[in-house]
This record gives sequence, C-alpha cells and structure tokens, in this order.
Amino acid sequence: MPVDFFFRSLAEDMKTNAIGVVLSGGDHDGVIGLGQIRAEGGVCMVQDPSTAKIDSMPKNAIADGNVDFVLSPDQLAAELMRISDHPIIKAEKTMAGEEFLPAGEPELLRIYTLLRNATRADFSQYKTPTIQRRIKRRMLLHKVGSLREYVKYLEADPQEVQALYQDLLINVTNFFRDPESFAALKEKVFPQLLKKRPPGNPLRIWVAGCSTGEEAYSVAICLIDAMMELSLDFPLQIFATDLSEQAIERARSGIYSDAIVADVSPELLRRFFVKSGSGYTVNRSIRDVCIFAAHDVTRDPPFSRVDLICCRNLLIYLNSPLQKRVMTTFHYALAPRGYLMLGSSESIGSSAEHFSLIDKKNKIFIRKTGHSHLAPAILGSVPLHLARTSAVFKSSAAQRGSVDLQREIDRVLLEKISPVGVLVDEAFNIVQFRGDTSPFLRAAPGTASLNVVRMASDGVALELRALLAKAVKTRQPVTQERLTLKKAGVAIQFDLEVAPVEVAEAHHYLVLFKNVGGGERKLKASKKEKPSRRNVAANTVRLEQELAANREYLQSIIQDIETANEELQSANEEILSSNEELQSTNEELETAKEELQSSNEELTTVNEELSNRIFELTQVNNDLTNLLASVNLPIIMVGNDLRLRRFTPMAEKLFNLIASDIGRPITDIKPKIDVPGLDKLIIETIETFTTQERTVRDNEGRSYLLRVRPYRTSDNRIDGAIIILLDVEGAKT
Repeated sequence: MPVDFFFRSLAEDMKTNAIGVVLSGGDHDGVIGLGQIRAEGGVCMVQDPSTAKIDSMPKNAIADGNVDFVLSPDQLAAELMRISDHPIIKAEKTMAGEEFLPAGEPELLRIYTLLRNATRADFSQYKTPTIQRRIKRRMLLHKVGSLREYVKYLEADPQEVQALYQDLLINVTNFFRDPESFAALKEKVFPQLLKKRPPGNPLRIWVAGCSTGEEAYSVAICLIDAMMELSLDFPLQIFATDLSEQAIERARSGIYSDAIVADVSPELLRRFFVKSGSGYTVNRSIRDVCIFAAHDVTRDPPFSRVDLICCRNLLIYLNSPLQKRVMTTFHYALAPRGYLMLGSSESIGSSAEHFSLIDKKNKIFIRKTGHSHLAPAILGSVPLHLARTSAVFKSSAAQRGSVDLQREIDRVLLEKISPVGVLVDEAFNIVQFRGDTSPFLRAAPGTASLNVVRMASDGVALELRALLAKAVKTRQPVTQERLTLKKAGVAIQFDLEVAPVEVAEAHHYLVLFKNVGGGERKLKASKKEKPSRRNVAANTVRLEQELAANREYLQSIIQDIETANEELQSANEEILSSNEELQSTNEELETAKEELQSSNEELTTVNEELSNRIFELTQVNNDLTNLLASVNLPIIMVGNDLRLRRFTPMAEKLFNLIASDIGRPITDIKPKIDVPGLDKLIIETIETFTTQERTVRDNEGRSYLLRVRPYRTSDNRIDGAIIILLDVEGAKT
C-alpha cells in the first residue's frame, strides 16, 4: 500500500497543511492514509468515480467516510487553488501561524457553548491547538475567512455544528496499532489476569475511546488467542466506549474494508474474520463479547470492577486538570491490581499515587491499593468555560488596594473598640475567637477540648454556664453585670453577655466579656487584717448571688433532665413501633424475594428460548448467504425506504456495489446498466403489489431483462422489493 505509506508520512510531516488527493486506481490503497491526514486536520479529496478510468480507489475512499470533496479532476485543481489562496494559508505564510485563530477569545468560547448545547460535550478543557486545527479545517472547507464569520456560520447552520463535533472527535484508528503493545499485553498482563481466576468469573475489560471498534476487536482477538494458548476458557466482557455515536454504530456492524490486510495477518484473517464482498466482517464469536456504547469518560459514570482499561491516544487531547480527573475515574473503575494501558505518547502525569509502572516502553500500569472517589464532574458540574467570565478578572490594581486598606482599618478599629469574646455552637464548642480572651479562658487539663465551659476560668465558669442555659431556653440575649475575676493578684471587673446568633440555619451563641470600672486593678496585700463589717456584708451578698445562680442553674438542669426523660420515653415507644414495622417489612421482603426468584426462573427460561431463536436465525442467515452466493444471477433486495439490504456477488459488478453500500439508498448508486427511473419502478411495485419487467442494456450494449418483484414477509406484508437481472442474450445462445 504505497499510497497509504506516503499519506501517513505526509500527515506526520505537514500536519494541518497536508492535502491528500486520491485519483483513478485499483484496490483500497489510500484509504487508511486519508484517515491519518484527516486526523491531523488536513483536507481529503477524491476524484469522482464516474470520471475515473479505474474507480476502485475513489469508491473505497468515499465508502470509508473520510473524504471532504468528491470532484472531477479539473474541479479538484480549482479547489486546490482556492485553498492555497485562503486567508488562513496566507496568514501562515507570513509566519502568523495559529495566532490567526485565537485572536478573539469570546468567539472561541461561543463555539464551545454551541457545541455543548448541541451535543452535551464540553471541549473547553481540551488542548487548544487541537481545537484550533479542527476549526481551521472547517473554515477552509467552507471558504470562511475569519473566526467571527465562522461563528455566525455555526449559528445559522446546526448541521455544521454536528460536522465540527465529528471532526473534533478524531475517529481514526486501525487493527493492532503498535503491535509491540499488544505483544506486551499477551506476555505480561493476560497471564496475570487469567492465573488463579475462579471458574466462571468473567474477565472485564474497558476500551475507552474505541473509535470505530478496531481497538476493541484487537484486544478481544489477542485475549482469546492467549486463552487458547494457555488452554483456558473464561467468560469475556469487553466494554468499548466512545463519544461519537457514528463511530459506535460502525463498530457494532463489524464491517471493514480490504485495507485491514495491511494490519491483520492472514492467519488472524482466516480465524477471526469472514470475507464479505469487497471487505471483511468480524467473526460473530468476537462481536458477541464486545459491548459498544456511547460514553463520555470525562463526565459519565464509569464501569466498575474492571480488570484492564485500554485508553490509547485519548489523553493527549485533554488538558492536565481533565487528564487527572480521567485518571481518578480509571482508578475508581479498576478492580484491585487491575491494569491500565495508555498510548505511546501518554503518561499518568500527576496521578502517580494511583498507579505503579509495569512496562515503561508500552505504558502499562497497575492500580495501587487504596480507596478513590469519583471526580465531582462525574456527578454533574458546571463546565469550566461557563463558570468563569472575563469580567471577574478585570478589576484594577487601584480598586484592590482601596478595598485592602478599608479592610485593614476595620480590623484595627474592631480590635481597639469591640469587646473580646468567642462564638460557640449548640454544643458550646468554640467556633471562633474574637480578641484576647486569655484572662477569661484557659486550656483545661486532660483531653484537648474547645468547650467554652471547660475552658472558662474558675471565677467565670458558674456564671457562664447559667447564662448559656438561659440563652438556650429563652432564645434572647442575657447579661450578668459587675462580675469580678481574681487572677495572679489582679482583679478584673467585667460584664458577661451571651447572645443567640443564627449562622447558616444553625444555632450559635456569642459570648462577650466587657471590661468595666477601669479594667484591671491590683489587690491590696494585708497581713492578718480583721475583716470589716462592710467586707463581710459584701462577701455575704456575693455568696448569696452565687448561691442563687447555682440554684437557678441546677433547676434548669433538672428541667432539662425531665424533658430528656420524656423524650427518651417517647423515643422508646417509637422504636417499639418501628420494630413492628421492620418485622412487617421483613416479611414483605421475604415474599418479594420469592417473587424475584420466580421472575429469575422465568427470565432464565426466556433467555434459553431467545438463545435457541438466535441459533436458528444464525443458521437461516448462513443458508441465505450461501444461497445468494451460489446463485449466478444479479439479485438485489431493498426495503420500503429503497435502502439496500442484500445483494449477490453478480449484482456487485453490474451495480457498482461494495459491502459498505448496505444501508445506502439505491438512488445513490450509479450502475453500469441504463435503468432510467429505477426508483419509480420499485415504488410502483411496492404500491401495486405487482411484478414489473423491463428490458435494459449495460454499458457494453448487452441486453438484460429487469424484473422487480414485491418482497413479501411471512405474514404476507410487503416490505420492499427484489430486483433480478436475467441475461437475455445468454439465454438466446
């Protein structure tokens, strides 16, 4: 395949400036190479098969789906001249490079928004050069000269948004890409996964970013081959996911062109593929173990208990934060001692705490033990480009300086004027300190605690406990005035206040210590001085106040205990009632369990019946395939929508058909016979339930009898038509 080799080299060397043109020629050469050019952001052109002397190469390239223009040779030349004169190309010639595209950041953000609204995919955390290359490519194709004009084009044409989305996904791959990596899987990973595995325990593999399925089928073939060599047989579950639903649909079909012979050995082709028309179909035994699904690895919930994850050439398109999120997701999805294989240009980056390196060359890692949580984005988060706006970052330095100065002045004034205190929660644990509270609070001996009552000094604890109890009960501020705290020969007079505060719908309390009477004063030292009547009276009053406070506090405690006892009694009754309800629920669960067992038995029976039906259907399908292959007549089957269902090998030649044409409207086919109004003839047959006949000629003048018959189902419904060509001249001879 020299054209493929040349196109691949061109794509690697010229990147987004590469242009591949496929002209008249035979075989499938150039198909894979065009895919590589498109992956790098280049342009792919093909000569119109109707103008080609040998149309195999153009037709096969078109069928692969990586073609941007299908034109005649003179139109191809004109298109090349137009592209060379495009403003982007001129800008690059003046060394502006890719600065041409990111000139307007709002336009780029608008493109991200349009893509997200249409597809739910967020490309804001993909690497910008990749996005730039794909946008530049679309601008070249649509003759758009500026990014602003392209945004308007996207807003006016929703189909272009979908086309840009498909371009950004870069669905290019091939079978057994990097054969050394698959050899390493077979030698170092699969034996470890298969060794000591319990019988019947399925081997679960996740192929993330599977594109059109070649990667998943390659892993399945390699694993089945390894099990056969080890004489082992385990159930397989291979989950293959990709963001592109189009790629997933193609992967499910399992149909590939003859170009895969460049990557798949003849032995593997014989064992795991079936030749069908001008292509190959993956064997049913391989397709049955591969489950394909559209999935966004950066956002959707992952699979669980996976033994191996293959994610190659996906992380290279993501920014570092998104790569780390994906790696966390992989760690969560893998089973203990599960394996991870990345592409040759990828690494685990900052996720070394999650994985250990097994094979540096082939980028194979093993999961480290430890629990992991899914990234918040998996549970649903706001896209990065929607959560930020440029206005947030445009405040001036003068404004920031003014705000900082105002805050500093407020802090100094609060420290000088406001009383010291603490904020406590419902359990009286300190949440926040305000000012220097060291004269009133101290660290209590024993187990560390922030409970304000335990930390209160000896002359503060009783009053503080009583005020807190009253504040909790009344939900009103309470104050105790003219308290005296004696500490280290110093007397401090203060007022104690407790005020309820609502913080985030939770009850908190602000405890304030207000100095009065000039603050601190030294106590007079006296030796054996007789107490005066005034001192005795003052001490008596103080003791009576403390006794009254203690009585009030004890009374509140007694009331709290009585209330708690009543609540406990009520809770006990509720527990007894709940116990009876749980017993009833348990009986219902036992009944439900029996019903589930019965339903499971029914499902097992239905599953066996479906398996038999599938076996019968497969046998009938094989019979039909062999029958059509052995009939030496051009026969085509179409549905009511005029789309191709089946055709015989003889029909391939006369109608210019290939295997991938199945599902295409027959009106898109350019046959080698002259059949004007074929679509009307088919529609008339379907509507009138009658057989239509007509004599037609091919390009060489040979006569055929065209017969169109209605396609009847087993319940006698018309579900399409059958087209048969009979060689009239051959019958005469």
